[in-house]
Amino acid sequence: MRILLALLFTLVSLGGAERTELATGASPTKRVYVLPIREDIMPPLVYLVRRGVKEAMEAKADVLILDMETNGGRIDTTKEIISILEKFPGLTVTYVNRDAYSAGAFIAVATHKIYMAPQSVIGAAAPMIMSPGGSGVEKLPDTVEAKMVSAVAARVRASAEKNGHNKDVVEAMINKTKELTIDGEVLNKEGQILTLTDKEAAKQYGTPPKPLLSLGSVASVDELIKTLGYAGAERRDLKPTGAEKVGIWLNAISPLLLIIGIVGIYIEFKTPGFGLPGIVGITAFAFYFLGGFVAGLSGVEWLAVFLLGLALVAVELFLFPGTIALGLAGTALMLAALVMAMVDVYPGMPSVPTLPQLELPLRQFGIALGGAAIAIFILSRLLPRTPLYRTLVSQTASGVGSEAAVAQQRSARLGQVGVAVSNLRPGGKAQFGEDILDVISQGDLVPKGTRVRIIGASGTEALVELVK
Repeated sequence: MRILLALLFTLVSLGGAERTELATGASPTKRVYVLPIREDIMPPLVYLVRRGVKEAMEAKADVLILDMETNGGRIDTTKEIISILEKFPGLTVTYVNRDAYSAGAFIAVATHKIYMAPQSVIGAAAPMIMSPGGSGVEKLPDTVEAKMVSAVAARVRASAEKNGHNKDVVEAMINKTKELTIDGEVLNKEGQILTLTDKEAAKQYGTPPKPLLSLGSVASVDELIKTLGYAGAERRDLKPTGAEKVGIWLNAISPLLLIIGIVGIYIEFKTPGFGLPGIVGITAFAFYFLGGFVAGLSGVEWLAVFLLGLALVAVELFLFPGTIALGLAGTALMLAALVMAMVDVYPGMPSVPTLPQLELPLRQFGIALGGAAIAIFILSRLLPRTPLYRTLVSQTASGVGSEAAVAQQRSARLGQVGVAVSNLRPGGKAQFGEDILDVISQGDLVPKGTRVRIIGASGTEALVELVK
C-alpha cells in the first residue's frame, strides 16, 4: 500500500512541481511573505500558518515574517504552529508589532530572528488555564503547574538554542522560580515572570556584546524588510479567511463524513437507479475533501483521484461486470485518495509520505471503516423492514415510479432465463436479454457463463437457480 501511495502521490504532484519550477526558476526576484499572527493562538490560526508556509515554499520565498500582535493562546496549537514553521527552509523572522505574550513569545523564539516595534512588549509566558465558561484565566494547581512548566520550558529552550536565542531569558519568561542575572545585573527576580519592552529586549550584554532577545526596534514591516536587506523584494501579505474556521469544523467530523459517504454509496449500489443515498454519500465525501483543502493539507488533485476510482468501480459494476481489474484499481485509487487527502505534505519535501505523516489519516480512516461496517450491518438488518427502504427503492428505481410498479416488474421477470456474467458467490450479476441485474443464488457458487433462471427476489436482488 505504501508503494502505491508513493507512486500515486508522485504522479499527482509531478505536474505541479514542474509548473512551479517554470514559474519561479526563471526569475531571480527575492520574495518576502508576511504572515499575520493576530488575536489568540487558536486552531484556526494553524490553518493560516500552514497555508502561508506552503505558499511561501511553493513560491521559493527567501523570508517569512510573522507580523505578531497576540495575548497568547493554546499550548497544543502553539506546538503545531512551531512544527510547521520549522519546515520553512528560508529565513523566519518575528516582528512584534505590539504584544507577544505567552504563546506568542514561544512562537517568536521558534523563528531565526526577532525584531520589535517601538513600545512593544514580549514575555509573560507562564502556562494558565481557562476558567469555566471561558470568562478568564485561572492559576494552575501547584503540581500541574510544575509539570506543565517543565514540559513547556524544555520545548521552548530547544527552539531558542536552535535559533541562537538566549535560553535563560526565554525560561525566565515561563518559570517564576528562575532568577535571571546577566553581567551582575538582576533582570528578573525569583517569583516573577520576565516581560521585556523593545528597548530592554534589544539591550546588549556580555563579551562580545549580544542583544538580550531582540535584534532591534523598527517602525514597521516595511522598515524591517529594508533592515533585513530585501528592500527591492517582491512582498506578499497573507490574509486569514472565514473558510479556515469552517475547515476546523469539517476536519473535526472527518471520520463521521467518511462513515456517511461509505454507507451512502453502499446503499446506492444496493438499490436500483440513482437517488438520495448516492447524493448524500457523494456530498459527504465532497465535504471531507473540502475540509482537507481548506486546512491546507491537500489540493483538489486527490478529489480527482477519488472520482476516477469511483468511475472505474462504476464501469466495472454496470458496463463490464466481472472485470475484477477495473474494480480493484478503482477501489485502490479511492482508498489512496481518502488517506492522502489528510496527509500534511509540503512543497520541496520527499514525495513519499512518512509513517508519522500517515499515522493520523490512517487512524481516522480505520475509525471510519469500523463505524461504516457497524452501520451497514445494522442497516442491512433493519432498513429493509422499514417504509423508508421501500420509499428509497421506489424513488430511485430507473423508470419505476412506485412500489407497486417495482412488484409488477419483479413478477414479470419470474421464470426469465439468462447467463451469469460474473461468478455468483452467491451474489453477482447476470444478463437477461439486454438487462444486467444484481442476482443472488440459493447459496451455491455459480461460475460465470452458467445459465440461470429467476425464481424470486431477495431485497433488491433477483433470486436465481441453475438451469440444468
